Amino acid sequence: MLYGDVYDESCEYAMKLAEEHGYTFIHPFNDPVVATGQGTIAMEIVSELPLVDTILVPVGGGGLACGVSTFAKLYNPKIRVIGVEPEGAPSLTRALEAGHVVKLPSANTIADGTAVLECGDQVFPYLQANLDDVITVPDEELIVAFLDMVENHKMIVENSGLLTVAALKHLPAENRRVVSILSGGNMDVITMSSVVQHGLIARDRIFTVSVLLPDRPGMLVKVASAIAEQNGNVIKLEHNQFVSTNRNAAVELRVTIEAYGTSHKEQIMEALRAAGFEPQLSATML
Repeated sequence: MLYGDVYDESCEYAMKLAEEHGYTFIHPFNDPVVATGQGTIAMEIVSELPLVDTILVPVGGGGLACGVSTFAKLYNPKIRVIGVEPEGAPSLTRALEAGHVVKLPSANTIADGTAVLECGDQVFPYLQANLDDVITVPDEELIVAFLDMVENHKMIVENSGLLTVAALKHLPAENRRVVSILSGGNMDVITMSSVVQHGLIARDRIFTVSVLLPDRPGMLVKVASAIAEQNGNVIKLEHNQFVSTNRNAAVELRVTIEAYGTSHKEQIMEALRAAGFEPQLSATML
């Protein structure tokens, strides 16, 4: 059953069903027994990498972070365990600042698996004692991290599971043996497609420029040739003849281009300028 927009609404409804029908409610994170089971991830980590320096763990309600950090500190107090939560749902960060569990007024993040308004009160004392730090990550960094994982590692990881990958660039350079826990791949195809497209745009792999040119034969070819000479790939064209009342003076051409990255994009822009146009970057809508 699907209910609610954030975890807290789903949890409240599940507890209501348990009360009405006599179901057994098993909390996904606010339960020391559940957290202990999640802590077995840390056992796997230290068995494969005994000299691990830092473990990054996603945080929603805090059960996973509780289990992992508690076991890691029991194994070796020198292991740094850092929680990572979305910037749009920093329930643990606010709780640590206040010294007790607090409830956020709202949560707004694409990392829906960690969009939790309030971390668990039963696991919070363990988080206070065993987490060395908490990093918050904006959604834009999750989008780029998703693209990196798909392209470079051929892995589908949901946005909440990517928190630890996005957090890597926030670590000091002296961290050498770092483990990022990837905690799930629950993502539908439509969301996946949207995140990939936004990632390509964020990395300047796809961009849109607008140029004004006289409405006469040969001008479109001139623009296309300038792009082709730099190995840019045109994937979309829009020709607007009504940007000016004087079509002989100017019509607008919006071109969406595929590039290799930021430096390649700048080469294409410079080639358009050299061809006599003044390209302006526009919002890219695919």
